[in-house]
Amino acid sequence: MNTTTVKGSWNEQKGKLKKQFAVLTDNDLMFEEGKKDEMLGKLQIKLGKTKDEWTKILASL
Repeated sequence: MNTTTVKGSWNEQKGKLKKQFAVLTDNDLMFEEGKKDEMLGKLQIKLGKTKDEWTKILASL
């Protein structure tokens, strides 16, 4: 899978997350390679969900 495919897929997933959780911003969902855990940590704090809950949410998109 190339970088363009991953970015396109992530942009789609971001849109779905923003619909599901209206308080999320593009900044909250900024994904940088190698910093997935950092992003998940910020989301956990902002919405009060555990890492396991976020993993399930992202897998369901």
